[in-house]
Amino acid sequence: MGMTSMITEEWLAAQTPDVQVVIRFLLAEIERLKTQVAKLTPQNSSLPPSSQHPHARPPRKKGKNKRKRGGQQGHPRHERTLLPTEQCNEVVDLFPNFCRRCATLLQGQDGEPLRHQVWELPKIDPHVTEFRQHRLTCPCCGETTCAVLPVGVPQGQSGPRLVAFTGLLMGHFRQSKRRAALFLQDLLGFPCSPSLTVKMQNQVGAALEAPYEELKEQLSRQPQLNMDETPTKQANQKAWLWTAVALRFAVFAIFATRKATALSELVGDAFSGIINCDRAKMYWQAKRLQWCWAHLQRDIQALIDHRDPQVKRLGYDLMRQVKAMFIHWKRYKAGKIRWNTFRTYMDPVRYEVNSLLLRGKYSGNRRLKGMCDELWRHREWLWMFVDVEGIEPTNNTAERALRPAVIYRKLSFGTQSEAGSRFIERMLTVCETCRLQQRSIFNYLVAAVEAHYMGTTAPSLAPTP
Repeated sequence: MGMTSMITEEWLAAQTPDVQVVIRFLLAEIERLKTQVAKLTPQNSSLPPSSQHPHARPPRKKGKNKRKRGGQQGHPRHERTLLPTEQCNEVVDLFPNFCRRCATLLQGQDGEPLRHQVWELPKIDPHVTEFRQHRLTCPCCGETTCAVLPVGVPQGQSGPRLVAFTGLLMGHFRQSKRRAALFLQDLLGFPCSPSLTVKMQNQVGAALEAPYEELKEQLSRQPQLNMDETPTKQANQKAWLWTAVALRFAVFAIFATRKATALSELVGDAFSGIINCDRAKMYWQAKRLQWCWAHLQRDIQALIDHRDPQVKRLGYDLMRQVKAMFIHWKRYKAGKIRWNTFRTYMDPVRYEVNSLLLRGKYSGNRRLKGMCDELWRHREWLWMFVDVEGIEPTNNTAERALRPAVIYRKLSFGTQSEAGSRFIERMLTVCETCRLQQRSIFNYLVAAVEAHYMGTTAPSLAPTP
């Protein structure tokens, strides 16, 4: 029983007037604090209070869906297409012996039998090649000479396909070195240890150096780049992972800073194209930008959620124009309207947004002045996608490319060495570029490692004109 429930009106009446005033004030304060705690407590009582933002909106109550889980009755059937019989590794013909009604012996063959195919993993046995290097003695001078390994045979015990597969496990499928070693040992039968995976990782990184540098050099000549960055770590030191995505390739790089010097090192000082990005100021040196309207939409939503009615009103007015803009853009991308028609539809939207920014700039409201003044002074960076055909209004391309890297960072907490950073940025570059070019990542890595063993340059990833 709580202390407040033990205080009754009869007991209060027996106290002096001064004591009654103090107790009633304390009881009211306790009730106020109870209400405040209830608002701050997460909806899920098993979570600590700090796990939910104090201003988070309560979840919407959804009506119970009457449909059962799984496929609904009458939905299109999805089945795996059967392989042609000649492509199967084994064909087993099955014949019934007796009639299922009268037990008469059956003979003959069905011209169109019912086909049932079972897919199975083959038993994996490592392919081991032994090179026996004979050492022979010269009958003339007595000097001994040992046979050398053929060109392309590694000095170590790991072949190019094994090295490429290990790099793929760690760099693309985000497995730790210990788990990659366990996978190779338990599932594939290769004797492996975490230190051996590090050795193979360094070999993959060295094999990808030339194609990576080639792509990096091509960034300065691109007409448009989608760029983004995310914090990471290298040997417990803060670092930044940058990405620059062109039309058919992407480049990742890890730098120790987020400053504009990193941007110059990545794309070069000669870059004259357009960069899709957020409003971070290190991009401003590029001069030609397209600010991401998805980021701006979140900023405008923050205005709508503000308690100040003046701020809220401007947020609603801006959001109305942003929604109209995206409607026109989606119609253009779907081929429903032409480029010139889209630009015509965008004229009133552009005029209205610029007018609203001026209203916020001279509103005298501290919450609006700074944001609206910056957007107004650089308003050409809001509408580059209207002035130049082919430019996207959002930076979703870079954010999608960066998402696997963010997941990797959360799982691994960054890299531990300079060599590890070079491996990650080169692997991320190869994986995203192969995805954009619809190439096999594994086949490319095998070719790159084979070229490294042969002492030649890995195949180029640069897109052909």
